[in-house]
Amino acid sequence: MSWTDDRIEMLRAHWDAGMTASQIAEALGEGVSRNAVIGKAHRLGLEARPSPVKVTEAVSAVVNAVVAAAEGVMAAVTAPKVPPKRPSRAVAPVKPARTTLLDLSEKVCKWPIGHPGEKDFHFCGKAAQASFPYCTEHCAIAYQAQLPRRDRSRPPPPVMPGMGPRR
Repeated sequence: MSWTDDRIEMLRAHWDAGMTASQIAEALGEGVSRNAVIGKAHRLGLEARPSPVKVTEAVSAVVNAVVAAAEGVMAAVTAPKVPPKRPSRAVAPVKPARTTLLDLSEKVCKWPIGHPGEKDFHFCGKAAQASFPYCTEHCAIAYQAQLPRRDRSRPPPPVMPGMGPRR
């Protein structure tokens, strides 16, 4: 289907007469769709039609009242945010007992000190906590208490490479 001058004039006349896009498409015939009529009218710069959806003031007032009531209920239901608790005492640095790999056992702290490639590399060697591989001080560093799920904030969704933030 091609837009001939005759069809364009017909489109303009029907559009100005107030016919719907579906009615104009039917009048033009030969496979012209409603969307084709709307697209051509837009490209020709024809006057936009007002929305066929009519909202009455009474319905609008009722909807606004329901929304306001729901917001009030949600505000009352939402719990206040409580900042996460900080550890009550700071962990003092541990003076290691300088245990080598060959001297490790289940009863000593296996916290590595230094880099494994260095000559001075060793393990803490203090008495380990029951059921843990580390002493009290190193357990405090290695294991952090987790906040309850409801108190955790969700991280924002990742941004895809080459794409900006969503709008």
